[in-house]
Amino acid sequence: MPDVAARLPGRGLWVTPRRDIVARAVVKRLFSRAARQTVVIPADLADRVEALLAQRCIDALGLARRAGLAVGGFGKVIDAIRAGKAALLVTAIDGAPGARRKIQGLTNHLPLVCVLTAAEIGSAFGREHVVNASLGAGPLGGRLLGDAEKVAGFRADAVVERAPQPPGLARATDDGIGAR
Repeated sequence: MPDVAARLPGRGLWVTPRRDIVARAVVKRLFSRAARQTVVIPADLADRVEALLAQRCIDALGLARRAGLAVGGFGKVIDAIRAGKAALLVTAIDGAPGARRKIQGLTNHLPLVCVLTAAEIGSAFGREHVVNASLGAGPLGGRLLGDAEKVAGFRADAVVERAPQPPGLARATDDGIGAR
């Protein structure tokens, strides 16, 4: 069972969160070797881990929205940046690169997360699709940034740019995914 939140009890088996590494571990039966017993691993484990990690990002974004820390939509993101309320930018992986550059051009000190589709970001906001979002300072931004770095290991076009750490955006400390 993938433990993407790193909260399940037990020692577990840890793997670097990258599609190629997880797929290679499945093919070479490295989980069985590490556990010193037969372990049944589904062939689509990498896809399952990607989906779980993406859902964690969506959940963090949804929590931030309900807490009043996240806004979605190009205009609202621009307003949040200008008001100094944005601590993390989120753009859709399938969004227009020009819009992403335009938002980034307004600020060069905010981290950028570009790992979710517009439909995935939209689901956090209760809309069909959202291309741009921003989060205010707080622990949810740090959680989203840490989980987004893991998702980036599974999605080819994903981009996660860390910027100088603004005060109030905690960095996630766990670097791997586990199985228990």
